[in-house]
Amino acid sequence: MNTKYFITGIGTGVGKTITSAILRQYFQADYWKPVQSGDLDQSDSMLVRELTSDELRIHPERFRLQYPASPHQSAAMEGIEIKINDFQLPVAENILLVEGAGGLFVPLNHREFIIDLIEHFNIPVILVVRDYLGCINHTLLSLEVLKLRNIEVAYVVFNGNFVPETREVLLKHIPENSRIIELPEVNDLTRVSIQEVVDSIQRNLK
Repeated sequence: MNTKYFITGIGTGVGKTITSAILRQYFQADYWKPVQSGDLDQSDSMLVRELTSDELRIHPERFRLQYPASPHQSAAMEGIEIKINDFQLPVAENILLVEGAGGLFVPLNHREFIIDLIEHFNIPVILVVRDYLGCINHTLLSLEVLKLRNIEVAYVVFNGNFVPETREVLLKHIPENSRIIELPEVNDLTRVSIQEVVDSIQRNLK
């Protein structure tokens, strides 16, 4: 199976990497982070590998940048310009999960953004949502721009606990063909607890 998904979020810090680890285990998928900005000794790829099966492949990042900032800023500090055409999807025998940086309009350079990279790959999105003040606005804006760009939203992930009123509004605006994954509030994850979450998804996927 060579299905591919791009995991993005409604902003920074909504849990894309933890979601990637859980979904990697659920789908038995390969994982790829095209750009890692900062934390090179504790990268997202390293965390995903730590939490999931060793049998699944982690593809090397296209760019590994030292400074923990937006990719365009980190690249500029190293005298690098990131361009969309620098990226090519790795060959994967399994499902491939591609994890972006931040939200849809995180810049890769002065003209191109994460959403342009998604268009370049031409693959469906898994949108990660977390409950915080402003999340309704950020979620609906993300869904609207994905619709305008004709990018399929395959899954919407509700990561953690949600205020019922917030959850109700969001559910009314999720695209009809999108599937919903609800993840529990998790803190200290291990491979064992990852599998418990995976088992829960298999029972409750809507």
